Amino acid sequence: MNPLFFVAAKTNEPMNTTQTLPPGMILHCGADLAQRDTLAAVVTPPSTKSWFPLPHDRLLESVESQLKSTGFEIEAETHALAKDGARYFGLLQVSLPSRTRDDFKWIVALRNSHDKTFPAGLVAGSRVLVCDNLCFSGEVTLSRKHTRFAARDLPNLTAQAIGKLSDSLGEMDNRIDRYRDHQISDPEAHDLVIRCVDSGAVAVTQIPGVLNEWRNPRHSAFEEKNAWSLFNAVTESAYKGKNPSVSIKRGQALHGVFDTLVLAG
Repeated sequence: MNPLFFVAAKTNEPMNTTQTLPPGMILHCGADLAQRDTLAAVVTPPSTKSWFPLPHDRLLESVESQLKSTGFEIEAETHALAKDGARYFGLLQVSLPSRTRDDFKWIVALRNSHDKTFPAGLVAGSRVLVCDNLCFSGEVTLSRKHTRFAARDLPNLTAQAIGKLSDSLGEMDNRIDRYRDHQISDPEAHDLVIRCVDSGAVAVTQIPGVLNEWRNPRHSAFEEKNAWSLFNAVTESAYKGKNPSVSIKRGQALHGVFDTLVLAG
């Protein structure tokens, strides 16, 4: 499959003002950027007695509709396909009219598969603007598997998922403020990196890169020795260019380590 550049418009609809997110935030080995008409062109495999796959484009349209009806604005997006279209990953950068923060953005990630790899689901995440670091937390699965009535119930399932994600996104601002307010020393940072390894948030081979980023951050915004700077040292050195499914699991584990730290402090 040749790389495709995303165009933020639905087929046969006027172009909207949604911008494209940096492709490096979603691309990984074996994945290609996709246009909306490419998503729509992916053939959904036939159902079986126990499995009823969802079309990628229908999932995206349902999520967008529910986000907008809840008051969210979609500021930017990008989409990717892997395994010849069998696996879909999407990122929607969202906000609310009342939200004024400009240091990081809210992200809603979508994923869906036609090869039974994973069920359709949504994940809340954050995008740090200075470096495009991306980390996920708060995954919501639309259904435990593609069941018989998943397609029929998609609007209701999506509405419930968006409701849960809204809570996660609202809490994210407070969570990151707590990380930023929590000062840590070098010995504490080293201990936290080991805890990240123990929790599955970081691989052993990634430790040198994380510590180097902590000691010599490439972005001045993370020179202060606090939990937020170490958090970004992990996402900067260990998560970029990784498979989204892997990043989702590791991001949830990473937030668990840092939440425990700031709550204990």
